[in-house]
Amino acid sequence: MPGERISLEEFQKIDLRVGVIREAERIPGANKLLHLSVDCGGATIELVSGIAPTYDPAELPGKRIVVITNLEPARIRGVESQGMLLAAQDGEGRLSLVTLDREVASGARVS
Repeated sequence: MPGERISLEEFQKIDLRVGVIREAERIPGANKLLHLSVDCGGATIELVSGIAPTYDPAELPGKRIVVITNLEPARIRGVESQGMLLAAQDGEGRLSLVTLDREVASGARVS
């Protein structure tokens, strides 16, 4: 079941942070993509994510999610995505955001 193994040192390079979604909107001409503005504790980053088939943009603001904040930026449909949110996929292809079960400050490190 495990994929390719990585060392602890490699894992420690991944900067996982709590982010609070501030804004979410559809990307024109893209059925699966949403543009999210996420507060990661003093810095707002922009994300492009393929969660539109599962989530309506109106239900996302205020959600606390887990974000990888140190990925190289990528331009997707004209929007610079500065990280990646974490989500799980069920057997039917629906996504579920990785969220927190308690109130934790935006920007808090996830380990």
